[in-house]
Order: sequence, then structure tokens, then C-alpha cells
Amino acid sequence: MWLKPEEVLLKNALKLWVTEKSNDYFVLQRRRGYGEDSGGLTGLLVGTLDTVLDSTAKVAPFRILHQTPDSQLYWSVACGASLEEILQHWDWLQQNIIRTLSVIDSGEDITSFVQGKIRGLIAEEGTSTGDDEEDPKRFRETVLCFERLFRLPQREKLVTYFSCSYWRGRVPNQGWIYLSTNFLCFYSYMLGNEVKLVFPWDEVSRLEHTSNVLLAESIRVRVRGEDHFFSMFLRLQQTYLIMQHLADYAIMRFFEKETFNTEHPLANPLHITQRALEIHARNQSFRAFFRLPQEENLCEVYESILWLPFSHMNTLGKICVSENYLCFASQDGSQCHLILPLWEVFSVELPDHSTHALTVCIRGKRALRLSEVRDLERLAATIRRKCGTAGSPQHYFSNQDEEGVMVGQSQAVSTEALMNVFHPHDAENLDPKMLKERMKEQSWQIHFAEYGRGTGMFCTKKTRDLIVRGVPETLRGELWLLFSGAVHDMTSHPGYYGRLLEECMGSSSLACDEIERDLHRSLPEHPAFQSDTGISALRRVLTAYAHRNPKIGYCQAMNILTSVLLLYAKEEEAFWLLVAVCERMLPDYFNRRIIGALVDQAVFEELIRVHLTQLTEHMTDLSFFSSVSLSWFLTLFIGVLPIESAVNVVDCFFYDGIKAILQLGLAVLYYNMDNLLCCNDDAEAVTVLNRFFDNVTNKDSPLPATVQQASANDKSMQKVDICNLIKEAYEKYVDIRTEEVETMRKRNKLYVIQTLEDTTKQNVLRVVAQDVKFSAAQLEELYMLFKRQHFVSCYWSVCNPALQNHDPSLPYIDQYQLGQSQFSSLFNMLQPWTTQTHTYTLAQSAFRILDENGDGLVNFKEFINGLDTLYNRSFTEKLKFLFKMHLQPGAQECKVLKSSRSIPPAEDHSFSTRLSDSTEDGVIRRCPERGRAKVDLQEYLKQWQEDLQQREESIKDLPRINQVQFIGLTKTLYAVFHGNEEEESLYHAVARVTSLLLRMEEVGRKLLESNPLKTPQTTPTTISHSTAQPEVSLTSPTSPKTEGAHVPPESPVIQRETAPSHADITPNSISRPSTPTSSPAGTSSPTLDTPTDTSSSPSTVRVEDWSFSFEQILASLLNEPSVVRFFERAVDTDTLIAYACKNQLKDTH
Repeated sequence: MWLKPEEVLLKNALKLWVTEKSNDYFVLQRRRGYGEDSGGLTGLLVGTLDTVLDSTAKVAPFRILHQTPDSQLYWSVACGASLEEILQHWDWLQQNIIRTLSVIDSGEDITSFVQGKIRGLIAEEGTSTGDDEEDPKRFRETVLCFERLFRLPQREKLVTYFSCSYWRGRVPNQGWIYLSTNFLCFYSYMLGNEVKLVFPWDEVSRLEHTSNVLLAESIRVRVRGEDHFFSMFLRLQQTYLIMQHLADYAIMRFFEKETFNTEHPLANPLHITQRALEIHARNQSFRAFFRLPQEENLCEVYESILWLPFSHMNTLGKICVSENYLCFASQDGSQCHLILPLWEVFSVELPDHSTHALTVCIRGKRALRLSEVRDLERLAATIRRKCGTAGSPQHYFSNQDEEGVMVGQSQAVSTEALMNVFHPHDAENLDPKMLKERMKEQSWQIHFAEYGRGTGMFCTKKTRDLIVRGVPETLRGELWLLFSGAVHDMTSHPGYYGRLLEECMGSSSLACDEIERDLHRSLPEHPAFQSDTGISALRRVLTAYAHRNPKIGYCQAMNILTSVLLLYAKEEEAFWLLVAVCERMLPDYFNRRIIGALVDQAVFEELIRVHLTQLTEHMTDLSFFSSVSLSWFLTLFIGVLPIESAVNVVDCFFYDGIKAILQLGLAVLYYNMDNLLCCNDDAEAVTVLNRFFDNVTNKDSPLPATVQQASANDKSMQKVDICNLIKEAYEKYVDIRTEEVETMRKRNKLYVIQTLEDTTKQNVLRVVAQDVKFSAAQLEELYMLFKRQHFVSCYWSVCNPALQNHDPSLPYIDQYQLGQSQFSSLFNMLQPWTTQTHTYTLAQSAFRILDENGDGLVNFKEFINGLDTLYNRSFTEKLKFLFKMHLQPGAQECKVLKSSRSIPPAEDHSFSTRLSDSTEDGVIRRCPERGRAKVDLQEYLKQWQEDLQQREESIKDLPRINQVQFIGLTKTLYAVFHGNEEEESLYHAVARVTSLLLRMEEVGRKLLESNPLKTPQTTPTTISHSTAQPEVSLTSPTSPKTEGAHVPPESPVIQRETAPSHADITPNSISRPSTPTSSPAGTSSPTLDTPTDTSSSPSTVRVEDWSFSFEQILASLLNEPSVVRFFERAVDTDTLIAYACKNQLKDTH
């Protein structure tokens, strides 16, 4: 059958395939193991593999590849299960294609023609590569199988599935790979050998399409440092793209909250489908290629031939139609592309139906002629419909003639580029540099006359050549605006900048303070920024952008870039150029972790390994280039090159994007190759590069000498002209394509994210390991459980507020925090005792104790300290932890407030606000600037000193435990002992301790009553109540509503509460009469042992006299060897961790 053309790697393919027929354009191959040579060793191996594997995963034994002439590129165009089937396709190609290909000269055009023809055949036959997945019945059956095999929550959405092989060593395990919203799963069962894998997408650090020795093509997935290989896909490229989409989706949701919100097209993880992912990726590629606003989506695509009037020839390409734009790109993308706003179209004509041609008439006496359009009528109807509804930019153009003061503003807003204000163009200047400048202007005017001007201009190779030579000063702002796509944003948002300035007028924020600090550091030597005019314009643009995008706000390097934009563009234009750079051309550059810059540095390292092998061999560690090149990427070389040279780099960046910066970076290293190879350390290498940049000049720059920054003092270094350097970069590294760069970006983004996460993990573990007794391996596993618990709660909800509990701007230890519900789920899986009852109450109490600052969140250090107490500490420490869990919340809060008395009132208000904003599940509703507020460093240092000087908490500092709390503690002990082999003896021990404590309390009460000088109100054990307290019987049953409850002392419930009988403090809290003997053997819930002289004991006890200290409880329990033995017993930490890892996903609700 015909296949959608896909590039094939032939690095190792010749070991598995034998060529049967070939010509100049096509190759027919047979897979080893089929046919005559099936008896050879290689044939036997391949044949055996294909025989034992599932039929749906078998690679077809015959295939036809198309070879691009004068190239090593091969494209699969057909496959067949038999020789007869593949020969039919071969004969058709010979009869219908070969004769036409012999007339075409260009190899790229030949490949484009073949690809278009094959796609046409597939469309005509009505076949689709996704028929199997589109079968609803089969897909429903697969979903049931997926749920049964992996036991994931039913909310987990299966996206698609494929048959493949998973390689364990050199042995393939044939099975099925299931790609769901949050997980990559694989299952295989062959000859009693079961393989089951479940990998969260947020833990994938590498995803690559590779080749190895055994198989020509495979997909490598790296999770937590371990590589996993999947191969033998029937449609490998399709599988790889879907996996890439899902991994990118996980990155967006969990690590890029700045750009992911409820309005995102993929916001709801329960509605993710393969089609939705593909559409989203296609829209992203469409907007990135044509530099269109975020609101534009690709609606329709047509293959067509466009008549190029300037070259009098046709070019094959694609027509892309969005809501407001008609775009065209030639097949290779570099020959020609065009962006046409639909509001510029006033008619569509169909002059010749026989050639499938139409003419699009544009304002300004221009027209586009499109031919060989397959669905001509549909395209014509679409353009007619959309050109009538597309938004008109009339408001924007009317603003061009406004005065220099915007409505509602008390300050003048610059409507002129600062370069025109401080260095106006002198038409009478006959300086040689000015003459060259005028020649550049004339070249561009000729280009405009031939190719058009403005948004409807044809961008061709000639356009790039003019860009490389340098843009004239007078046209720089206009062309930056056009090539960056900022003109489209400004056109679709008339008056937006003025409204932003009105809104942020007089506002104060951390971003505003940082902007004020950096204003005078932006090109300080340029006259424009030595005056209030330039400084004010820079302040307004940066403040307006911080107000527009508070999640980014302001980041260093934005001031340097914006100052250069203001030199050549009007103020509003500079604002939209900054928007285009920060949100589209350099995504994720300007945030606290500069992920985008780190990703491009990883791409840069990869290109160095490919193109500068000699330098790679000399410097095995390329991290040096990452550190030294950071400013290159962040400032687009403005920070290292003189301003008159740097603007030429910015010209290329706005036309070619980040590819231009990568090409120039490679050229800089190549130019200094010999000097870098002689360097002995990094410092020498930095010196070499700095000296090189100081000697880069722009000999044609018309800027006055007072503005130029190039030094002319170093005679030992040869001067390098920036135009020559850029030209060499484009010529030497012309094979670097934009599509390749974007693919490398996606691949390295996973690696960069996980590297940052690993750094966070290592720093947290290093801090925590000093205070706990867990091993390094156990700590790492517990950290991954803690981190995964955060993500698990966010997997199946739309922008879960718990996502805000991950804040990379905070210190390492606080970057991941759990709310109460998240903590409870994890704590219940890891607690060392099997508590059948009181599980939720125990988790709540533990959370309250560990949440030391009372913000409703627990970080990993607090969590692991509590766990370490229960796992590894002494009997006293464990009992103290349980004791504190049952104290009134007020006692703990008093302690927190006491340590916070020195905090200023503003901080107290924010503290109470955070508490009031917490929801039932413990999630804090934070403002967007959380973690970025002003910090009182002196206050923090003072608190830190107090913490260091604070002595270890003594058991004497613990408050006494009252009736209700003691009942809860006793029931917790019963629950903890449940299921233990010494359960009955432990129950009896607690009963004896309880009886002893009651008798001790009765004796103390009698002493108080016999001494008239001491009243109950003066004793520390007295609870403040009405003097008319009712007396209660020891044998009365406890109200079930108070079981495990935490009732504040002031609550009236205490007044009605009955004192517990001995039977009330049994595990089941069943009321029984007290007896002087224990329960019979075999009873699971014995009553308490009472003293022999129970007749002499009073029959009633007053509530306010009934409380115990921790010392009393500890001393009593220490006399019970079974209890001490139970708590001193070693905990099997590894087993509990393994249990939590296995059941963490099952525990979700």
C-alpha cells in the first residue's frame, strides 16, 4: 500500500534489507529472512523475530524508497506483504512518475513532486493510516484492557495505542504501548514472562528517534536515568510525534504555569485526544513559522502552485488559511513565503477551471495567481467568506497621525524612534558611509517595488541577502516590526498600549522597583538614555509589559533589549516588538529559571558536537560554552558586541529567529578555533572571546563616533566586520534548518527541565540528610514519592489550585509542598502502623504538627522529619509525637504566634490572609506574585538567630492533656496495636496504665480538696468553666460524637461530656461495667483492669480536675515492657516505601 512519505534512517538498515531493484529515483528492498537468503544467520535472526512477534507489529517484508538525487535522504513511499503487491506499485511508478521526474532539474523539487503525488494517491484511494484507531468498538475494548492491566484511575484518558517491541537487553518483548494523558505504559506477556511498565510523562528526561545495531529505527525513552527502547512500530514517526506531544503537554501543565491557564485549548486533561494534540501542535507550528498572533489557528491547508511575478516562474507550496490571514510557503520553506491579511483582499476570481486556478485580487492593484488547487471551489468560498469578516486595522492606522500625547496620559508618549530624535537623518551628508547607507536604501526600495512592501511582501532568498548586508537605519524599525510579526499583534489590538499605560499609571510592585533600578544601566553611554526622554520611554514600555504579563513581570536583560528597540521603533512599536520576543520568538527566556535560554544552550552544545568536532575533542566538557554563551542568547549579542554591530545581529534574529543566533555563535567559535585550542583553562578562553568581540566592527555604520562603542586601541587583533561574520555564518552553516532547530528544542527541553528538577532534589536531600536517619537511597525514594504525590493530585483536574504549591522561585526546600489532602494520602501509606480506625484523624493531626508556620502546606523537610520520628527515633520521641497529635490545636497555635510576635503588622495581616484563603484540602489561594514580595532580610536573620539559639524542646514544656484528648490518645494506641502478635498483652498494658493514671489523678484531687488554701482555679490543671459543673459517672458511656474529636476547652460540649469509664477506653469504645478482673482470654477488646479497692474510689469525677502530663504517661508506659518493645521495634522502611510506590496511584480519588 502507499505510505505517507516519511524520512528513513539507513545507518544500519542495510543489515536488515536487501535491494532487489533500483533506478535513479527509487529503490525496491526486501527484508532479510524472506525469500532466497532466509537461511543465513542474519536472515534467520530477522525472520525469527518477525515470526514470533504479533502480526500487527511486523515490518512489511517489501518496501519502496524514494531517494533525493545527489543526497543521502530516503523516503518510504510504499510497502507490501508480498512481492506481487510491491511490484504493482513499482510498475506504476515506472510508468507514471519516472518520465516526469527526468525533466525536473532540482533534487528538492523532485522530492516535493513525489511526496505530493503519493499524498494525492492516498487521498484518492480514501485510505488513512489511522483506520484502526478510528474504530470505536475496538478502541473501547482497548480502554477496558488498559484499565484492567494497569489499575489506573478511570479518569486517566487513553489517547492511543500501538503494537511494538520493548527491548530488555538484546531480547525483544512484543506487546502493546499505551499512550495516555499522564503516563506511558507498556504491557507484554510471552511464554510466562510478563513485562509491565508505567512511566509518568513528567519524569521523562529524553525522548529520541534513534537507530541502533539490531534495529534500524527505535524510540528511546529515558526515565530517572534509565534508557528504554521501543521498536518495530508499523508507523514509528506517527508514534514518536504523539509521544512528543504528550511529553510537551506534561511540561506545559506542570512546569510552565506562566503560559498554561484555563483558557489553554488543552486545559482539560479529561478531554485530550490524539486529534486535539495534533491540531494544537499544527497550530503552534503554523503561528511560529508565519509569526502570527496567538489567536490565529490553522483552518485549512491546500497544496498549490503560486506564480511569482518577480521571477516569472511557478513554485510549489502550501496555502494556509487562518481566521484573518492567507499564507503561502514554498515546499522547502526558504524559497518564498507570503503573509496576506484577508482584509486586504477585495475579490476572488476563477478564470480557468481546467487548470484549477484562481486569482486573489488585493488592494493596491496587486493579485496572486494560484493554480493546481485540488479543491478550488472550497478555497475560493473560504477566502470570500473570511475576507468579509476579517478585522480591519483602520483604528491602528488612524492612530499613526495622533499627537505625541496619548489620551488620559499626563506624560508625553514618544511617537518617534529615539534614533530619529537624537541622530536625525541628514540627506545632504556626502560622507562615504552615508553614501553606502543610501545605496542600501535604494536596494530596499527596488526590492519593495518588485516584491511588495508591508504585510503582503514576498520574502525570498533575496530578502535574506539584503538582511545579511545590513538594514538601513531608516528602515530598521519598519522591517523589525514586519519580520517579527509584531505588526500583526499591533494591528489586531488597536489602542491596547494606551490602555495599559492608563491602568498601570502610578502602580507600585516589585517589578516596578526592579525596573527603576535598571533604567540607568541600559546603554548608559548612548545620548538617548542620558536624557529623560529615553529613560521615560524605557520605563513606560517595561512597566506596561510587566502589567500585561505579571507572571513574567520584569527580568534582567529585558531592559537592554528594549533600549535597542526604542532606538529604531516608536514607543508602541517597541512594546509590541518586546511582546513578540518574550512570548513567541524566545519563549521561557525571561523568567526566574530562564528555561528557554538553557534549552537553546543545550541545542547550541549539540550543534557544536556536530559542526565543531575538533573543538569537541579538545574540550570534552562543553558546559563552559553554556556559561559563556548565556549572555549571547539573553541579549541577542547586544551585551557583548558594540551597539553598531549588534543591531545587524538583531536584524537577522527578527528574520530567521533563534537559528541566526545559533549560526553566529558557531561562526564565532570557528573563527577563534585555533586560539581556543591553545587555552589551558576557562579564563583564557573567556579572554580570547572577549578580545574578539571588542574588535568586531561595522565599517559601514553611519552612526556618529560618539555613539559607536567599538574600541580601536588593540593593534594586535585583526578587525572583523560584522557583515562578513554574519555572511560566513549563513554560508558555512546553511544546512541548519528552522524545523531542525525546533525539533532539537523540544528534545532538549525535557532534558533541561529534568536536570533542574534533579538539581532541586540533590539540594533538598543534602539539607535533609543531616537531620534524619534514613539512607541516601531511602531518602531519594521518599522524595520522589513526595514530589509525585503533588503531581498525582493534579493529573485529572483542570488547572488544579494545588499546582500553585509548586513554586520554582522559592528556596529549594519549599519548591514542592503538599496540602492537607495530599499529605493525608501519602502519610497513610507510609505510616509504620496498620491503623484500621482513626486513619484520617491521625493524618490531620500529624499535618497540624508538621505545618510549623501554619500556612496550610508541608514541605519535604517537615514531612521527612515527622516520618523519621515515627520510623527511627526512640520510644520517648515517638510517644511525644503521638501525645502532641492529640493536644488542642490552640496550644500549638499559641506557640507559633509567640514566635511571630516581632513580625510587623503588615506581615501579620498577610499571615492571616493566607490562613483564611486556605481551602478544605489545604491548598493556598496565592496571588500571582507569591514568593516575589519584598523580603525583610533583617527580620529573617533575626528569626534565624532565634531558631539557632532555641534549645531543644523539653518534655516539661508540653502542656497537660485533658479528658477528650486523652481518650483520643488511648484509642490511637489501641488502633496502633491492632493486628500485632502481642495485641492482647498490649491492650492490657494500656488498660493498666489508664487505671494507674486515673487513681493518681483521684489521689491528687483528694489532696486538693483536703487543702482549703488551694482552689481548683489556682492549679495548672484546672479548665476555665462555670462553677456549676455537673458531676458525671465513671460508668457512663462516652458520646460517639466525641470519638477522636478535637474540642476546644471553651466548647460547651465539655460541660455535657461524661467522664470515661474503664470500658470507654477500650478499642471499640463499648460501655461496660468496670470489673476487678481482666477479660477472658481470647477477647480482642478487653476491659481495663481496675484497682482492687474500687469500692473506696469515688463514684464521680469532676471534668476540670481530670488531666495528665506527658511525664506521667511516659513514666507509666515505661513500666510496660510490651509497649516499649513495640515502639522500639525496627521499622521495615524499604517494604513500606515499596508499598507506597505500588499503591500511590490507586489511592487517588
